[in-house]
Amino acid sequence: MAHLLRPHSHDVADRVDSEMEASAEGMRALWISLVVLGLTALFQTVVVVASGSVALLGDTIHNLADALTAVPLAIAFLLGRRPATRRFTYGYGRAEDLAGIAVVLVIAASAGVTAYEAVERLIHPRDVSHLPTVAIAGLVGFVGNEWVARYRIRTGRRIGSAALVADGLHARTDGFTSLAVLAGAGGVAAGWRIADPLIGLVITAAILAVLRHAIREIYQRLMDAVDPRLVDAAEAALAATAGVREVGAIRLRWIGHQLRAEADIVVTADLTIVQAHAIAVDAEHALIHAVPRLIAATVHTDHAPTLATSAHKALAHHST
Repeated sequence: MAHLLRPHSHDVADRVDSEMEASAEGMRALWISLVVLGLTALFQTVVVVASGSVALLGDTIHNLADALTAVPLAIAFLLGRRPATRRFTYGYGRAEDLAGIAVVLVIAASAGVTAYEAVERLIHPRDVSHLPTVAIAGLVGFVGNEWVARYRIRTGRRIGSAALVADGLHARTDGFTSLAVLAGAGGVAAGWRIADPLIGLVITAAILAVLRHAIREIYQRLMDAVDPRLVDAAEAALAATAGVREVGAIRLRWIGHQLRAEADIVVTADLTIVQAHAIAVDAEHALIHAVPRLIAATVHTDHAPTLATSAHKALAHHST
C-alpha cells in the first residue's frame, strides 16, 4: 500500500551516485538485476499466454517496465562520457531526459494495456486456466524481485552506493505486487471469477501511480527544477566562505545526473582582481563540497558600494 501511495522514483539522478558510477561492481549489479527481472518477466509472459490471467499480465508488465528503467542509465553512461563539442557545449547529459520521456511512454502504454484487458475481462468474464501455474508465476515474480533487492542492497552497502541500496528497497516493494497475483488465483480457485480482473485493476492503479510520479519528474527536469534544499545548502556554503559579504542569485541546473551552478557574490570594493578571484575560487570549492552531485560552478563577484561611490551618486542625484 505504501508503494501504491508513494511509488519509487524513475529519475536517473535519483538512481545514480558517484560510488555506483565509479564502481564496476555497481554497474555489474545493475545489469545482472536487469537480466534477472527480464527472465522473470519472460517466464510470466509464457504463463500469461497459457492461462489468460489479467492479474499476471499486469504484474508481468510492471516488472518489465521496472527492468527497462536501466535504459536511461545505459544512455547516461554511454552518452554522458562523450566530451562536449562546439555545438553541444554542455555535453550530452540531457539525453537522459529524452530517455526519461521514452520510459514514461512505456509506462503509459503498459497501464493502458493492463486496464483495457482488466475491464474487458470484467465485461466478458472468462475462466482462467492453469491456476497452479499462475500462482507459481506470481511467486516467481516475488522471488525474482526479492533476489534482486537483496543483491542490490548487499552490493550497494559494500561499495557505499546509497542509490543502489534505494533501488534494492524499491525492488522489494515491487515483489509484494507480485504476491497479489496469488490472491487473484486463490479467489478464482474459490469460485470468484472476477478476482483475477479486479487484481489486474489494482496493479493498473499501481502502474498509474508510478506513471503520475514519473511524469512529474520529467516535467520538473525539463523545466530545470531542483530541490529547494539544494539551493539552501548552496546559499549557506557561500555565506560561510571567507570574504563573501552577501550572496546574490543562485541558479542550479541538472545536466544528466550531475549538477551545474551559477552564483553571484558580493565582496568589498577595495580588493584587487586577484584577491576577488581567490574568494570566487574558494566559494566554488565550498559549493562543490556542500551540494551533492555538483561538478562545476561559475561564481560571479560584485563589489559592495563604497562611501565615495555612495557620495558620488547622491551628488549626481542632487544636481539633477
